[in-house]
Amino acid sequence: MTSTLSRRGILKAGLALAAFPAIIPERAFGANARLNIGAIGVGRISRGHDLKEVFKISGAQVLAVCDVDSKRLALGKQLVDETYTSQSGKSWNATITYANYRELLANKDLDTVIISTPDHQHATLAVHAARAGKHIYLQKPAALTIAEGRIMADEVKKTGKLLQIGSQQRSDDPWPQFRKACELVRNGRIGALKHVEIGLPGDPSGPEAPQQPVPPNLNYDAWLGSTPEVYYTEMRVHPQDSFDRPGWLRCEQFTAGMITGWGSHHVDTAHWAMDMEHSGPVEIWGEAEFPKSGLWNVHGKFLTHARYANGVTMDISGDFPNGVKFIGEKGWIFVARSGSATASDPKSTVAAPPSFAASDPKILDSVIGPNEIHLHASPEQHADWVRAILTGAPMATDAEIGHRANSTCLLHFIAMHLKRRLTWDPVKERFKNDDEANAMLSRPMRPPYTFE
Repeated sequence: MTSTLSRRGILKAGLALAAFPAIIPERAFGANARLNIGAIGVGRISRGHDLKEVFKISGAQVLAVCDVDSKRLALGKQLVDETYTSQSGKSWNATITYANYRELLANKDLDTVIISTPDHQHATLAVHAARAGKHIYLQKPAALTIAEGRIMADEVKKTGKLLQIGSQQRSDDPWPQFRKACELVRNGRIGALKHVEIGLPGDPSGPEAPQQPVPPNLNYDAWLGSTPEVYYTEMRVHPQDSFDRPGWLRCEQFTAGMITGWGSHHVDTAHWAMDMEHSGPVEIWGEAEFPKSGLWNVHGKFLTHARYANGVTMDISGDFPNGVKFIGEKGWIFVARSGSATASDPKSTVAAPPSFAASDPKILDSVIGPNEIHLHASPEQHADWVRAILTGAPMATDAEIGHRANSTCLLHFIAMHLKRRLTWDPVKERFKNDDEANAMLSRPMRPPYTFE
């Protein structure tokens, strides 16, 4: 069978949801319904993605911004004020600024927060926000460690707040091909799924970086948060005169590297198609190259493997095209973005097929029947979150789903370091008979930057 919506139509039209557009009219929630949002972290991702998308939603209003860098804080306020001035045609200068996120969370006028900080802050801030009664949009990855992710997911569930992980590949805007690919796999269009290949580029190493004075505009202790004290150098943190890709993305103290940075997107897509959103693999093994010198020490070239309880296997490597390939008994489907997550992200050196391809092109035009599996259809990820809060509709990527995708990436990260086959219990979230591996499930948290 072929669909009246061709592959070209899917990619060109973006599967815009007629019933729920990305730019949400306020009347959809009632005349007085509006979310008041506080943005925590107003750097590169916030400015280029999170705030940009929220500005399109008329059912949401950014009332406050927070950052530990006063220069970025002032620029964040300027961006919000100028945007609302432009949208309304009236001068707007009311955006509140906070240097301490705890003070922002204490503001009772705020219903929600968007957390766009470095990875090592994600879980802690999300827990504190949930306890403060705020709904949360959390940039991926969900946490720095598996233990932190479990605490975060449990605390969010306990408080009853809605947390959406920024896993944009779940939403039809801007990449409708991911949901379509997952529905085709779930409905057996390539036969029984046997294997998944995920392509991720690695980060290059960098030079040594000497100690520098801490800029007067940066609260460096708060920026380090729960991680150990180390000397300041701009290459370790973020650029002082631009919003280019920051150095912390290449330091294991603050992140696991591209295996979680972009891997959390692709693994989440794989789990969606595999019906493994609330679980994980049972075996993991692999290896990676790590820099022998320089400040940046996240993984470079790597190849890791996993096996799930249903027998499906997964390989992740930079030697595959950047994307996700599902291989079944009767064929394969490859799905990817149409470009990099951001312009400054590492580029894959492997030639990729089109962003939506299959062993037989007819597979991609197959219609999902009314009695088959239909996955959650959502507008842009932020809009989907706002819709869930204001209308009670389902949400694309909750805290548990985000934690499971990230924890799987962290299992591959641990395997890179230990270079041996590991056995994992996805229910207990512990390695079997491996104290060394279990010790890597958490990291000490430096007071006072803890969950307490």
